[in-house]
Amino acid sequence: MPVALAAMGVVFGDIGTSPLYTMKEVFNAHHGLAVTPDNVLGVLSLVFWALTIVVSLKYVVFIMRADNRGEGGIMALTSLALRTTRSPRLASAMAAVGLFGAALFYGDGVITPAISVLSAVEGLEVATPAFRPYVLPISLVVLTGLFLIQSKGTARVGAVFGPVMLFWFATLGVLGAINVLRHPDVLRAINPAYALAFFEANRGLGFLALGAVVLAITGGEALYADMGHFGRRPIKMAWFGFVFPALYLNYLGQGALILDNPEAVKNPFYLLVPEPLLYPMVALSTLATIIASQAVISGAFSLTKQAVQLGYSPRIHVVHTSEKEVGQIYVPNVNWMLLASVVALVLGFRSSSALASAYGIAVTLTMMIDTVLAFFVVRTLWNWGLGASLAFLLLFFSVDFAFFSANTVKIFDGGWFPLALGLAIHTLLMTWKQGRAALAERMRIDTMPLDLFIQSMFHDPPIRVPGTGVFMTTAPDGVPRALLHNLLHNKVLHARVVLVNVITDDVPYVPASERVRVEELDFGFFRVFVRYGFKDDPDIPSALGLCESQGLPFELMESSFFLGRENLIPKASSFLGLWRKRLFILMFRNAHSAADFFCIPANRVVEFGTQVEL
Repeated sequence: MPVALAAMGVVFGDIGTSPLYTMKEVFNAHHGLAVTPDNVLGVLSLVFWALTIVVSLKYVVFIMRADNRGEGGIMALTSLALRTTRSPRLASAMAAVGLFGAALFYGDGVITPAISVLSAVEGLEVATPAFRPYVLPISLVVLTGLFLIQSKGTARVGAVFGPVMLFWFATLGVLGAINVLRHPDVLRAINPAYALAFFEANRGLGFLALGAVVLAITGGEALYADMGHFGRRPIKMAWFGFVFPALYLNYLGQGALILDNPEAVKNPFYLLVPEPLLYPMVALSTLATIIASQAVISGAFSLTKQAVQLGYSPRIHVVHTSEKEVGQIYVPNVNWMLLASVVALVLGFRSSSALASAYGIAVTLTMMIDTVLAFFVVRTLWNWGLGASLAFLLLFFSVDFAFFSANTVKIFDGGWFPLALGLAIHTLLMTWKQGRAALAERMRIDTMPLDLFIQSMFHDPPIRVPGTGVFMTTAPDGVPRALLHNLLHNKVLHARVVLVNVITDDVPYVPASERVRVEELDFGFFRVFVRYGFKDDPDIPSALGLCESQGLPFELMESSFFLGRENLIPKASSFLGLWRKRLFILMFRNAHSAADFFCIPANRVVEFGTQVEL
């Protein structure tokens, strides 16, 4: 139970604040859907079955079983899917699609705080129209404050997340139940016949209504993404035992209120609240949306770190905000990018209803990608039969595609923003990955084979000096350029020369017992392979300290780390296009210091510059 309570404060924040705006947007006058009893029951039925099929069945029951050593999320799912094929083309396509799904998360990370906080503060307008001019400034102050405190870490604030969200969901359930008791006929909406009748009666408008109904399930993918923090069982218990019933009770209560008073459709969530409790409810809603936004922001930090580890992003400055929790990090560059984008969105759209036009398309596209990748997992890794695997794909993909298609009409009303942001980030990530591969190949061609170099040492040995020289290398069979430059300029070699090759596995964590492997070569040379998972924090001095058990003692103050700093010069070649090549070089020049990234003390580092034509 304590873990399930903690999960409420992180996992369910996004989906838990959806009642603030979902019903209001479905019946927004802009969509042209009439506020009739049949339509209200039909929409409530759609909400129930969307939550049941997409969140409960797809994510909680099935996809959450696809964990990568306990970790979830689209990066973990992509890693699992890549294990199902030996085809380089199919693997490249899977990686590109999975990476695009990950890039779309940043679009969600921008829209979620904006629409959530705006919709919460807009409750002040329900209390009195006099607050209308202050909704935008108050929202901007809350959002700016949220991003400004990110550098302080979430450890202290996180301690209250669970209890606050527990109270939030309890409040949702109680408010909904009160109105359901006044209008119990609304419970009929659970019958899927009302959803079918809704489509039959409304046809085109009914299909377009799915674009707003999808707001009820935004955040559903977070259950899978945050699985590594809490485990599958606590999330499953919290969802089925408390969160799902409380959420749907609130939707039913809003529906009952609209049936009694169609005018309440302008803001059914806040009109559920007794007038004396309206201001406290606005405060609670704002706090709940801050928690929901915090979960998304932290997820963007975590995803960025994983992208760096997997080689899809240049090294970036990461700050650890907790001495005890490794996963609590702060990424300044990402934080300010998100803040600038959120402020621009709020000033550009100015209301939660306008923002709803931009919300949904990125989420539904990500859900479609999850379904396709999960198909390969259930077919190959879980050994499902072809019929069962195709049934899995057909059921969930058809639902995802219906939601996605309904959201495509939003593209020109703001839906272009998360798509454009996701596409831009995907381009950056793929450019970096392909650029690094091309650079590694260029360096490999120009690199002297290590075995020939060591043999040459016997014929013309250089002067050896005491201590250990450590050279980072991406080609363990070649001689690092920094080593050649050191020998050329200083005319000496250390008594021990250690070539360190860092490998990132497609698992979240690598245990310390499997961290290093040492190979002793001739002439005082050692080759060390250091393995990390995509959620590990690289620390080369610490890793080298583990080498003593394999015959390589290491003393930091007797060692020097030699790093190469390449200056890339573009030239005509078949590698990428000219603009992408220049983009890669720009990213390369602005990458965070390798010494800082690998936790190497600055006073132990020697850098050698080299020029590389690319």
